[in-house]
Amino acid sequence: MLIPVILSGGSGTRLWPVSREALPKPFMKLGGSLSLLQRTLARALPLADGARAAIVTNHEYFFKTRDEIAELPSARGARITQLLEPMARNTAPAIAIAALWAESIAPDATLLVLPADHLIPDEAAFQAAARTASAIAADGSIVLFGIQPTLPETGFGYIETGAPIADGAALRVLRFVEKPDAARAVQFLQAGNFVWNSGMFCFRADAILAALAEHAPDVLEAARHAWAASRDGATDEKVVIDAETFARCRDISIDYAVMERAGNVVALPSRFGWSDIGSWTAVAEQLPADADGNTTVGETMLVSSRNTHVQSDGRLVAAVGVENLLVVDTPDALLVASKGASQQVKEIVARLKASGHEAAKLHRTVTRPWGTYTVLLEGPRFKIKRIEVKPRQALSLQMHHHRSEHWIVVSGTARVTCDDRTFLVSANESTYIPIGGTHRLENPGVVDLVMIEVQCGDYLGEDDIVRFSDAYGRSPTNAT
Repeated sequence: MLIPVILSGGSGTRLWPVSREALPKPFMKLGGSLSLLQRTLARALPLADGARAAIVTNHEYFFKTRDEIAELPSARGARITQLLEPMARNTAPAIAIAALWAESIAPDATLLVLPADHLIPDEAAFQAAARTASAIAADGSIVLFGIQPTLPETGFGYIETGAPIADGAALRVLRFVEKPDAARAVQFLQAGNFVWNSGMFCFRADAILAALAEHAPDVLEAARHAWAASRDGATDEKVVIDAETFARCRDISIDYAVMERAGNVVALPSRFGWSDIGSWTAVAEQLPADADGNTTVGETMLVSSRNTHVQSDGRLVAAVGVENLLVVDTPDALLVASKGASQQVKEIVARLKASGHEAAKLHRTVTRPWGTYTVLLEGPRFKIKRIEVKPRQALSLQMHHHRSEHWIVVSGTARVTCDDRTFLVSANESTYIPIGGTHRLENPGVVDLVMIEVQCGDYLGEDDIVRFSDAYGRSPTNAT
């Protein structure tokens, strides 16, 4: 039984300001209607026996991931379980949990492990390679998809391969090599027996568990404790991994824990077109370029410019007389970088986090289980938001110590609770929530509720909130 397991973690800091902690790289859309996560699901689900699949992700992304699944036509009827991590512990613990989950539902399970944030244009070739990998994995081999290098890339890890096995389809793995400098990358390309490490794998559940038991027994033991503590309350839709036990898992990648140590690891050379979209330069390489090598997304205008990528979200961005630049504009942050420095964008995110700047985590439009809110304008003692609530959804019952709120309904109908009153507010009507008032906003209708909220007070931070109940079972710190 082949079960795709999608690893949907990582913050994608090199793709800031589009990728942020609260809405990371797997949810990005690159010039199309589907996110990277949706694309990964779409190419993996045709391979899934019994339409079973799993997504390993952080518990904070449960609702957004559920929406992504629901919006994907090819996922209708599939049984996709979210394995929800309380914190990031790298790929070895994530894969250990996924293998334990798969073993519990199908003792003969073979896992196809795929990062959620890779781009593979030739889906048919990928699916053919995955079927070959599954056949090779049947004998207990751990199969790693090796990408045939097309240039001396320094941003990827390499694998040196040896003699062919499995009727020549796969190659023995001799060694793993960290990201090389330019000279070594040229040597690897010329040698002809090196492939890029894609981070995609195929193996039987029992084979990876045996390898973990031999080479990283502490990781497996901690994962077993976490899995045992998480099974009560597990459903087909989600398994909430126990935080206390999972925190004991060592933070280590599957490469370091198993792949570089096990003797049954083989590489399957593949040519299906692949990118890990690890930087804005990699994003630009996926787009059609004009005669001067420029690539664009959104409303842009370039004059006398060469080899430049310009991306706009909502307003015109013009560039004149520039070369080798990356310009990425979002409603609340603008990135300007040299193409040669695209890997250093993560340093901007590190500085933003260190200073406590919200732009490291949140966009101006913030996604919540019930809908979205967008900060339109903010100043001394006031903040204006656009709030959109999906049909039949509701915000938590809450109160504020330092601010009052004026609500004006633009479209749809709001059901408002304020202290001991519950009443409806229709389009072009408004209501007032005083400081200290216990209140809830609901959308009882079948169309989206859109409203404008004007906050006034001495302190307008998102943490000025006391929550009394929440329809989504979230903790008080993230249940807006």
